[in-house]
Amino acid sequence: MTTSTSSSLTAALRQAAATCDRPLRVVASGNGAAPWELLRLLDGAVKRYELFMLNAPRGIPTRPGVTHLTPFVGPGMRTPDVSYLPARLSHVPTLLARRFVPDVVLVTVSEQVAGRWSLGSEVNILPAAIAVCRAAGGLVLAESRNDIPFTFGDGELDAHELDGVLPASPAAPKVVAATAAPSEAIRLIGEQVAARVDSGATLQLGIGAIPDSVVPRLTSRQRLGVWSEMVSDGIMDLHDAGALDTGREVVASFAVGGPALMSWLHANSQVRMLRTETVNDPGRIAAQPAMTSINTALSVDLFDQANGSHIGSRVHSGFGGQCDFVVGAMDSPGGQALMALRSWHPRADVSTIVGLLEGPVTSFQHTAVITENGTAEIMGWDTKAQARHLIEHAAHPSVRAELWEDAVELGLT
Repeated sequence: MTTSTSSSLTAALRQAAATCDRPLRVVASGNGAAPWELLRLLDGAVKRYELFMLNAPRGIPTRPGVTHLTPFVGPGMRTPDVSYLPARLSHVPTLLARRFVPDVVLVTVSEQVAGRWSLGSEVNILPAAIAVCRAAGGLVLAESRNDIPFTFGDGELDAHELDGVLPASPAAPKVVAATAAPSEAIRLIGEQVAARVDSGATLQLGIGAIPDSVVPRLTSRQRLGVWSEMVSDGIMDLHDAGALDTGREVVASFAVGGPALMSWLHANSQVRMLRTETVNDPGRIAAQPAMTSINTALSVDLFDQANGSHIGSRVHSGFGGQCDFVVGAMDSPGGQALMALRSWHPRADVSTIVGLLEGPVTSFQHTAVITENGTAEIMGWDTKAQARHLIEHAAHPSVRAELWEDAVELGLT
């Protein structure tokens, strides 16, 4: 496949829409790798289409005629009319094959290296989407950018796998606000989580204030492995400190971070970016030594059920990979699934430890629940002890009396 022009790709998109008796089904790269130029061409060429993205950023097409579908809602799709498809991330490739076979797949790729392109920082569900689309006779288009790293693994693409490649300018740089110092609550959570991680453990770390507080406290460890749905800037801190096991590959499915992270990932032989079916397979997760899964939630109830997806009746995100990694980590030799969150939600001004969840359950039965107040041990304790630990060690002091009343009503005393 040689490079293509905007006009030729626009014509191909129009042709795809003309042969379809329903709105065109489109899967596009999400997270930090949205193919902005291709999305612009799509929106100008096709009147009606369904757009499927994971964690879609702000700025994607939003107009009458465009329907948003996703199993993980991002800022660009947090609207009342989003079509949310509940699914563990490991099940999304099956969902694509059965429920949403794409007519078009739009991806962002690196520049060519030795005649091949790479999906770079966003592999994830895209190999499955490409395979399903090609098998159905669909169209696979790529946007090649020089700010996308060439990564090894399941995201490497040969010319015959792409129907068109558009050379594009780098995406507009994000305006990054100065990083605020972590709050006292976040600092305390980071200390408690890090204290449970020994040398030789395998990490699943996401993005956000809590992982950012954990990682600097792990730089004194040795032989750490990484088997994580995603990696972010903190992985470089572990590498620079010599905390990573050089005999093991860093395995992830996508990466979100700044230019320094993208540069570190480029042609890095220690990193393998693999497809969701592999990285999020609970069996493969369980095979990692001392697999330590660190997740967060919007709320946790006295039965240790965590809601990580909904705020009231409004979907905020989705299951993501939390279910996959909680199950896998709990089955790993020496593994643990840690739920880390502040005890009080500062914006909503409510307790994050509640009597009983009112929304859907994302995951349950973790090794421990950690807040700034302490650690509630869960694994191996009966339901009454679990509730007691959550109230006495994790909940905010101001709501403990109320939670004890809930515990009585729920038969947990």
